[in-house]
Amino acid sequence: MTITSVASNPLDAIASANQSASAAAGVGSVTKADTSATDRFLKLLVTQMKNQDPLNPMDNAQVTSQMAQISTVSGIQDLNTSVTGLNAQLAQSQALQAASLVGHGVTLAGNKLDVAANDGTGIGGFSLDTAASNVKITVSDATGQVVDTLNLGAAPTGLNGFQWTGAVAGQSYTFAVNAVADGNVVSSTALMRDRVNAVAIVNNKLTLETAYSGAVAYSDVKAVN
Repeated sequence: MTITSVASNPLDAIASANQSASAAAGVGSVTKADTSATDRFLKLLVTQMKNQDPLNPMDNAQVTSQMAQISTVSGIQDLNTSVTGLNAQLAQSQALQAASLVGHGVTLAGNKLDVAANDGTGIGGFSLDTAASNVKITVSDATGQVVDTLNLGAAPTGLNGFQWTGAVAGQSYTFAVNAVADGNVVSSTALMRDRVNAVAIVNNKLTLETAYSGAVAYSDVKAVN
């Protein structure tokens, strides 16, 4: 009797065939490839059973295991397709919501003071990982020279804001945060007010075009002013 040599597991052959098909046809053929993968699996399985060694046939456990594998692969492929579609819908939904932010202020990570044009008040903020017993803000001008220091005292965990009244309208200032608790440095993040000029979707990810920080992810927004 002639025994035809076939793969011990049809999934190995399918994986190889799918890889070649994907490289040749591109992403647009994924759905068609998924369907043909199941057909190829069944054909290979039938061929394997027809040409198996009668003295050492496949047992039911092997057949069941291979059927379970193709079901799992098909299920994962369907899940990936569903998740991709949901991600696209979520990005579009977020874009509609974010469109209302255009022209409004948001709080982002950054150390630039927002100086009011009418009275020269500088506004900034910071986030603390843990509560601090004392927070010191160092304000510098456009040349990097320190122009003032603010001792804010104790501050709680999370978002905090401050105002500085020594700013000159039309000039730019930056600030640094130094927070301590019981003599130990508390991890902090400087926060600045920015303005949203436009909203865009890049690679299914929502991006905000801001006045000072450029393009930032929607998820980077700490607060809406």
